[in-house]
Amino acid sequence: MGTQVDLGIKGYKNYGTHLREKYNGQRVFKTIVDGGFTCPNRDGSKGYGGCTYCNVDSFTPEISRKMPTIREQLEKGMERGKNFYKADKFIVYFQPNTNTYAPVHYLKMMYDEALSVNPEDVVGFSVGTRPDCIDAEKVALLESYTDRYDVDLEMGMESIYDETLNQINRGCSHGEFVEAVKLLENSKLDLCVHTIFGFPWETKEMMLGYIHEINRFPQIKFVKFHHLHIVEGSIMGVKYKKEPFKLFTLEEYTDLLCELIPLLRPDIVIQRLFGISDWDLLIAPNWGLNKSSIQTYIDKEIEKRGVVQGSAYFS
Repeated sequence: MGTQVDLGIKGYKNYGTHLREKYNGQRVFKTIVDGGFTCPNRDGSKGYGGCTYCNVDSFTPEISRKMPTIREQLEKGMERGKNFYKADKFIVYFQPNTNTYAPVHYLKMMYDEALSVNPEDVVGFSVGTRPDCIDAEKVALLESYTDRYDVDLEMGMESIYDETLNQINRGCSHGEFVEAVKLLENSKLDLCVHTIFGFPWETKEMMLGYIHEINRFPQIKFVKFHHLHIVEGSIMGVKYKKEPFKLFTLEEYTDLLCELIPLLRPDIVIQRLFGISDWDLLIAPNWGLNKSSIQTYIDKEIEKRGVVQGSAYFS
């Protein structure tokens, strides 16, 4: 007899189940597109070098990096989704860098071009950005697509502590994140918040504080949890090679997830429990497992320990 995990039943609201239920059992696949954007802490307006943990190539598929046009990226990505993942429908996902860091007329041109590719197969539109690169005019542009697609805005919170944000050269404060979230009150957009756990100077109690902050905002519909991992081509990677510092083991990170998931508001959908780069870019931690094996290990530990999302949440 299989476990609950084997049957697809998990102790938290997971994104795969959410998509299947929302789209009547159809397989929905996110197709990443690189619009050629940069970030204000890369181009000099707020700093240089970007976030210290970041190498954009570490989370951008090779297809997106090599295809010169948006159309080619999406056509190849959708073909791959159909052939390898048996996808029925797609979410167009502007992921690398800051995808609202441009004038509104330029953004509209880019978004319209992307959404013109196989429109009959597209059900969603997702745009990744920073808190300091979103304003009312850009929110209105994104909302203009909600009559045709489910639109979510993915925003990096990373940490709630300004000391951490300064150390990682983020170039914006947590207060700016809060102001950006307030822009989305009563918005038609679904907000997805991205966090990173494991900065070596933050304690477990500090990391659990992220969850209480997320819970404050009803406009947050999705979260992506990542553990800190060190990649080639990042400033943090250079520092780590010179002087290694403590990173999560898989067991330690699973322990943290098992403490924080019960605290998380029960209506929030968890899009991701961890994030890891391709092997050729990963410096540490190397858990010795592929993504699906890591996911299975975490899910089975969550089940074994009786962890239930929201069971310790109090409004």
